[in-house]
Amino acid sequence: MTPSPLHQILDYANRADPYPIYEELRRTPVHHEGDGPYVVSTYHEILGLLHDPRVSSDSRTVARTPHDPLAEPDQQESALPPSFLRLDPPEHDRLRRMTNRPFGPPHSPHRVDGMRGELRDIVTGLIDGIGDPDRFDLVDQFSYPFPVTVICRLLGIPREDEARFHTWADAIAASLDPDPDADPAERGKGAHDARMQLGMYLAGLIEERRRNPGDDMLSALATAQGEDGSMTTMELLSTAALLLIAGHETTVNLVTNGMLTLLRNPGSLQRLRADHRLAVPIVEELLRFEPPVQLVPQRVTLADVEVRGVTIPKGSSLWLVLASGNRDPRRFENPDRFDPDRRDIQHLGLGSGIHSCFGAPLARLEAQFALSELARRLENPRLLEDPPPYRRNAVLRGPRHLRIACDGIRA
Repeated sequence: MTPSPLHQILDYANRADPYPIYEELRRTPVHHEGDGPYVVSTYHEILGLLHDPRVSSDSRTVARTPHDPLAEPDQQESALPPSFLRLDPPEHDRLRRMTNRPFGPPHSPHRVDGMRGELRDIVTGLIDGIGDPDRFDLVDQFSYPFPVTVICRLLGIPREDEARFHTWADAIAASLDPDPDADPAERGKGAHDARMQLGMYLAGLIEERRRNPGDDMLSALATAQGEDGSMTTMELLSTAALLLIAGHETTVNLVTNGMLTLLRNPGSLQRLRADHRLAVPIVEELLRFEPPVQLVPQRVTLADVEVRGVTIPKGSSLWLVLASGNRDPRRFENPDRFDPDRRDIQHLGLGSGIHSCFGAPLARLEAQFALSELARRLENPRLLEDPPPYRRNAVLRGPRHLRIACDGIRA
């Protein structure tokens, strides 16, 4: 008996190449089996639902849909109030507005752009530290430490504390990527301890920044007194945890999937090496072709919603398969071809609607710097295994290791 598309998506055996499953899934744009979730896989329908106020992201609503295998509340938020990612308006809007004031336009238009020099220095230092060019792991030596360091600098974590921050981030990230060979109780305790230590550390740092604010985002959040009032300490902790986990996990996958795709498409890699300006369209096409978040499982309908002639009843769990929508031939020509020259590229790789990726400007810039410098400095890079071993997580899909060899590393 052929497994259902739902089980095939979750089956680790399909992690290296889920796209044939998505192609089959698109034949039934709204797929539903038994008492499981409704799975939507076509571009226009996903886009409509991402903008539909009848679809809830509130974690307290999602937790009441027991038949969704991916609907458990986020572990990293279990001791904290929900972040704005897991709230509906008006609570969502208030917290997102408050977080955006020190992060982006119109109030802080230079926050991300002003990090260009720092991003360049971090990337340079990590590439310099690769060591033996005959065999190295891009994930462990570059993609994993890069975004954590960036978030530390963004929040204003003291340099001497960055190593502790990395350790906590690693433990929390491991809890998002289940390992069948590991003791789940031990892993759960490690992640819980890391969250508690991180929370206590950040709580102390927030109080210190309220007394002595600096020019960092945590200081701005801790001292803000705008039209929406100020964040409580618990709201601040929840927001900082969101920036750490969401910002870290997606960027790891974007950079790693990006380098894997470029190594499989050497013509594009050569073009990027010759012209770093191509990093912008390359990253946009990567967000379509190999998005770091494959699907959004935590949505619930607040009313009956009709999609392509199918009525999804009120209270139903929804999966929106972004990676499938990004390869919908009704929306993109030759969708299975990686094409950095693609003109029409309104992808779903960073979501859409009120929950579109908050850190998108920073994630784009990180990936552009990372991939352009890797292309420039690695001489004749090549994969040592293809496909590489993947993380087990079906939502945050990316290689767990990407082992590469090259002839040398340019200065």
